[in-house]
Amino acid sequence: MTERVALIGSGNWGSAVAKIIGRNVRKFDHFDNKVKMWVFEEKVNGQNLTEIINTKHENVKYLPGIQLPSNIVACPDLLETCRDATMLVFVVPHQFVTSICKQLKGRIPANCKAISLIKGIDVNADGFRLITDMIQDSLGVPTCVLSGANIANEVAEEKFCETTIGYRNRADGELFREIFHTPTFRVNIVPDVVGVELCGALKNIVAIGGGLVDGLKLGDNTKAAIIRIGLYEMRKFSKMFYADVKDETFFESCGVADLITTCAGGRNRKVAEAHVTTGKSFDQLEQEMLNGQKLQGTSTAQDMYNILSKKGLCHEFPLMTTIYKICYEGLPPIRIVEDI
Repeated sequence: MTERVALIGSGNWGSAVAKIIGRNVRKFDHFDNKVKMWVFEEKVNGQNLTEIINTKHENVKYLPGIQLPSNIVACPDLLETCRDATMLVFVVPHQFVTSICKQLKGRIPANCKAISLIKGIDVNADGFRLITDMIQDSLGVPTCVLSGANIANEVAEEKFCETTIGYRNRADGELFREIFHTPTFRVNIVPDVVGVELCGALKNIVAIGGGLVDGLKLGDNTKAAIIRIGLYEMRKFSKMFYADVKDETFFESCGVADLITTCAGGRNRKVAEAHVTTGKSFDQLEQEMLNGQKLQGTSTAQDMYNILSKKGLCHEFPLMTTIYKICYEGLPPIRIVEDI
């Protein structure tokens, strides 16, 4: 059977993985060489972004300077992108998953499977859902997750790193590994979708803390403490709500490695540092600094606070609660070390 891969998303991270997937499908006989990539159409210097990608083979807005394989075909129509796909790669901000799934429901092949590269959770009146569960429940397709210490530009530049795929069905995990694994992007697969996914979502909150520490110039010891406390709260939350999460997952790339790299680099850390040094709001800095990309750490902090406050658990997660209050309630940044 020939597998056909479709990419849903084309931002910084989506374009970086498109480079990997475009190359890898050419290595195996059981993959169609053509990979469609859904692009939210916008104008760049008066020209459609899809047209630029399909002629220059470069996402000049979100991943400039990196050549994409010629078999990556940008498409502005979501349904057309996914119509014949047997493997869907979701790589969009988590706020858009619900609307995307509504459009795709009943319009993809019955044998389709999916993987989420999205770092976030979905909060609703009943509590919260994982992104993989949203996709799986809405579309009726088995869904894996990929997460790791993967700053997009470094991955695109082929600097060595690792990543983690969480699977429920090992055959699906191995199949997705084929389209992602390279000598410089080492993929390990583990039977823990929930653990991998929660690590990827929650570490962005801790990264805000790392950036606040940098902006306050509190030093490396303080940042190390924030990372340790953050990892502790990530594991505590995961185990509290999902007893089957494996301790080993926190030692994979999706766990401690991603936490370290996101507290050292990446957009969440950078914007949080700027919040301290400029006094500007996170919303303003997102618009000024991220070129249309979304800041995941603040929105996930808000989601977490909503979950914890409803259940009366804020006192058990002092770091995540304090970060939320700095982001949304005007709490002075120095309280990052005073209230934990």
